[in-house]
Amino acid sequence: MPELPDVEGFRRVLAEHTGEPITAVRVRDAGVLRGTSARALDDALRGHRFEEPWRRGKWLVAPAGGPVLILHFGMTGSLSWHSPDEPPDRYDRVVWNLTDGELRFRDMRKLQGVRLADDEEQAARVLGDLGPDALEVSRKDFGGLLAGRRGRLKSALTDQSLLAGLGNLLADEICWRARISPLRAVTDLDEADLAALHKAMRWTLRESVKVGRVPPRETWLTGARDEREGACPRCGTTLSRRRVAGRTTVWCRKCQPP
Repeated sequence: MPELPDVEGFRRVLAEHTGEPITAVRVRDAGVLRGTSARALDDALRGHRFEEPWRRGKWLVAPAGGPVLILHFGMTGSLSWHSPDEPPDRYDRVVWNLTDGELRFRDMRKLQGVRLADDEEQAARVLGDLGPDALEVSRKDFGGLLAGRRGRLKSALTDQSLLAGLGNLLADEICWRARISPLRAVTDLDEADLAALHKAMRWTLRESVKVGRVPPRETWLTGARDEREGACPRCGTTLSRRRVAGRTTVWCRKCQPP
């Protein structure tokens, strides 16, 4: 599932091709369009040039000299650059033809998709329900966001209206690095817990952004969580797992006591 680091990687792909004329927009599957049509997308963007794109959490925003393209990658989406003569993938849903190649929005499950705003003000309204970007939240603001929050820590960290950008892998990784159970009630966290979580969040995000994904390294929880009898990379204890708010949650019962 694309999370903040993945979308930052997609942003960099798009940023490498700003300023190039958009010669056509080809919608191969209108099932990924949200609130627009294939014709409207082509009419709005053809002849324009993408400007510097920006990201908020899991959303990618690409101004194009007036109209604004907005992408959300759901669980299986991606954005990649290709030569025009490279055969399309079966899951390439929308293709932006530029002068030297193509940007392809690929998505198997089509849970989110492609939106078009008339201008940046309208684009900001589309993102209006999102919390602040997780990579930009200060320690003070992090505590303020969680203050008075009820429910389990895992649910709070993955609530996009509270904090934008953290998904299943990141939330579990952050809790593991902070040595705090994702099942803890937010109201039980003290200042030391909040400081540890914020430090772990900043470090995990910065390291993940470098490679454009949450890396499945042997020294990371992510590297062991999918193994049937996965062991904690830190202490060797067999990892625990259960569903929290509909998501498979993984932790170490020794390193992260209740």
